[in-house]
Amino acid sequence: MMENYNLKKPLISVIIPTYNRPEYLKVAIASAVQQTYQNIEIIISDNCSTTNTQAIIESFSDTRIRYWRQPTNVGMFANQMHAFQMARGKYVASLHDDDMWNEDFLEKLIPPLEEHPDLILAFCDQYIIDANGVIDDAGTEENTRSYKRDQLAQGVHQNLVKIGLVDKSIPTAAACVIRNDFVDWDSIPPEVGGMWDIYLAYMCSISGHGTYYYSERLTCYRAHEQTDTMLSGSRDAHAKIRKAQNEIFCYERFMEDERLKEFKSHFKDKWLEAHTTLAIGLLRTQQVAQARPYLWCALNEQKFNLRTIAALTLSFTPQQLANHFLKKAK
Repeated sequence: MMENYNLKKPLISVIIPTYNRPEYLKVAIASAVQQTYQNIEIIISDNCSTTNTQAIIESFSDTRIRYWRQPTNVGMFANQMHAFQMARGKYVASLHDDDMWNEDFLEKLIPPLEEHPDLILAFCDQYIIDANGVIDDAGTEENTRSYKRDQLAQGVHQNLVKIGLVDKSIPTAAACVIRNDFVDWDSIPPEVGGMWDIYLAYMCSISGHGTYYYSERLTCYRAHEQTDTMLSGSRDAHAKIRKAQNEIFCYERFMEDERLKEFKSHFKDKWLEAHTTLAIGLLRTQQVAQARPYLWCALNEQKFNLRTIAALTLSFTPQQLANHFLKKAK
């Protein structure tokens, strides 16, 4: 009976890229396996972890799991894209190895896409949880407000540029189901790096297709010390540099696209912010000469920006004194 039930429902590809997070990975896989929507394949792409990922997968004894281990560490972006390229489903959904889904996540997001074949994706709101999986109520409410999902009505929306790229309401990496054949995964440039999710939102935005918003919180995003935004010291500086470089590439692409000209000034502001962010990362790693051109560019274009002026001033400050202030810079 279950096989007949599944045959009536389209196949969903659940994408889980992973690297050295065995305990979190168990939770993520469990949340996929336990979905009330059963016709799924679970694609786990392991970026050459030093932990025994295969043993974790075998512990589930679930034939729907497809496991791929990279022979060497290919980087986060390449590992993520490889998993998408393995997908055979009508729809794909990305699940971070440290996040989790409610058991009815797919059951609630697939029907709107089946009902509206012109929609490219469906998404929902999400909880913020800590390293131990405890819901952060204040953080959850702040996240919903920050991405303006509190202002979105449940249902079909057509203006994906505003929703996806300006408000960034669509969490394409964690709380979204996408129609697979509407996306050319090979066309996502490697320069987007960790910003692949916002670039994916860009591709969906210019596709001419709409989206469906389901206003319930159906996923959990884990905020913990291993995420780039929570790192400290030198690792934080290098994460800041990578992220800023990726942002500069993305926002430059958005600025150049005539289809997005209504919001060009917004993207330019974000592009300039990324210049300052990159410069601060370079200053933290004592690459002062490399940092200044980004600061001068930002200052010339923005005319007056306190954050940029402060960073530029620190680039002329003795290193020991500058480090004290750079530790607090964002």
